[in-house]
Amino acid sequence: MKHHNANRKFGRVRKVRRGLIKSLALSLVKNGKIMTTEAKAKEIRPYVEKLVSLGRNPGVASRRMLSSKIGTDGATKILKDLSPKYADRLGGYTRITKLPQRLSDGAPMAVIEFV
Repeated sequence: MKHHNANRKFGRVRKVRRGLIKSLALSLVKNGKIMTTEAKAKEIRPYVEKLVSLGRNPGVASRRMLSSKIGTDGATKILKDLSPKYADRLGGYTRITKLPQRLSDGAPMAVIEFV
């Protein structure tokens, strides 16, 4: 049975998949907007939104948690720029916009960006 097994695998083993999600999240935090496949965008959306929510109450514990999940540069950017921007918002910090398929392999593409 495949109960509670809903996350996407992307044809990778667990540690490589975690690295992929972490690097995509860091790119999104640094740049504010990235273009990737639709599945990857849908997979990193809850990850990034939880990070921004964690940064809304600044403190040593949340800074350390963010640093472990996204690195010190990303944690600083979240705590100083993103979290104060969304202080009065309860959620939904990102937007996914679908794009045409990629020509090489026909993968559905999307842009994920901060609202």
